[in-house]
Amino acid sequence: MAVQKRFIAGAVCPRCGEMDRIRAWEQHGVRYRDCVSCDFFEQAAIEDETAAELETRVNREREEQQRNTIQTVRILDPRRR
Repeated sequence: MAVQKRFIAGAVCPRCGEMDRIRAWEQHGVRYRDCVSCDFFEQAAIEDETAAELETRVNREREEQQRNTIQTVRILDPRRR
């Protein structure tokens, strides 16, 4: 059975800088990426799925995000001094 390679939308090749030229696929516990415009090729072992996920703004608690982003804004009239 052939491995299905998928293009990654919006990905930029780290070697040639072309956008939408990176393909990705998995095979035998290894992730692969390559560029169809140049000779870029990368492989990485698939990590254990139970490993802790890195905290990002996307997966952080909603309350924490709101607490960190709410700020009081004071509007000044430039004509008034």
